[in-house]
Amino acid sequence: MRQTYAGTEQFPPMATAYRDVLQVVREMGLLQRTPVFYGLVGATLVLAFAGCVAGFVLLGDSWFQLLIAAALGIVFTQVAFLAHEAAHRQVLSSGPANFRLARILGGIVGMSYHWWDSKHTRHHGNPNQVGKDPDIEVDTISFLEKDAAASRGLVRLLTRRQGWLFFPLLTLEGVNLHVLGYRHLLSRRKITGRWIELSIITARLALVILPVFLLLPLGMAFAFLGVQLAVFGVYMGASFAPNHKGMAIIAPDARLDFFSKQVRTSRNIRGGWWATALMGGLNHQVEHHLFPSMSRFHLAAARGVVRDYCDSHGVPYTETSLGRSYAIVIDYLNRVGLAARDPFDCPMAAQYRRV
Repeated sequence: MRQTYAGTEQFPPMATAYRDVLQVVREMGLLQRTPVFYGLVGATLVLAFAGCVAGFVLLGDSWFQLLIAAALGIVFTQVAFLAHEAAHRQVLSSGPANFRLARILGGIVGMSYHWWDSKHTRHHGNPNQVGKDPDIEVDTISFLEKDAAASRGLVRLLTRRQGWLFFPLLTLEGVNLHVLGYRHLLSRRKITGRWIELSIITARLALVILPVFLLLPLGMAFAFLGVQLAVFGVYMGASFAPNHKGMAIIAPDARLDFFSKQVRTSRNIRGGWWATALMGGLNHQVEHHLFPSMSRFHLAAARGVVRDYCDSHGVPYTETSLGRSYAIVIDYLNRVGLAARDPFDCPMAAQYRRV
């Protein structure tokens, strides 16, 4: 099956759709800030960190410390979700305050806010559009057939089975995010807040690494860091991957209205409040892309508005279970990976070669 690129002829124009839905959402008060909700989220994360520290101290020299490492990976991911929301101006009342908070929270999890924000802003403006969305650019994993076909060496071998390898590779994503952040901040490009971010990330590494290596045996310390980074990488990747992978790919020259572009390239995850807590609101990806500054607390209510509008106007609204979304992502990546195989890889061709 070949990858298809959607253009304007496949997406009928919905010029007034966003304006109509936005008006309803605004009248319902769903664009208002929710300081109490985010105050509770912040307090919960502080308590979770305190619990991890207490558990680390009480357990001492024990392999049960790996449970604390896994818990830290989960907590750091939840902090990353909050950093994402602050970057979208959801948490605090002003833009500058949100951006400062996002920079601090990003540094706490070991990511460069400046690197991530420039990348994520381009993604939101052009989700799944070839040449414009950095999230579908090749980075070990190929999301487009042309990138899979151009892969070479070890990457080409990985690409051939990239769907099955996707989740195992996510165990390295935590390390990858740290490296990308440092590489960006140490580059020669102009970066606002460079030294602030470097200071926070470096202090964070010191606060995590020094106690681990001072209080635990060497092998256990390495295992602790490995588990923490692996859980963080898998949790992050497993939360972001279902949102767009396997949805429509937009041609480079296509010009689409905002509503069609965002709805048709995004996938929601069913599950209610638990899915929202688990994925930091990313389960409501359609609504998040339509109203990026909307609080996580209001996304479920906005879902009803958007879904009703799509149903009445014949616009496909994609929503599935978490497990099914992973199956779709794996199948999609494997189909893209077929482009990296040699033209004579099929069993019939191999049989003729042996004759």
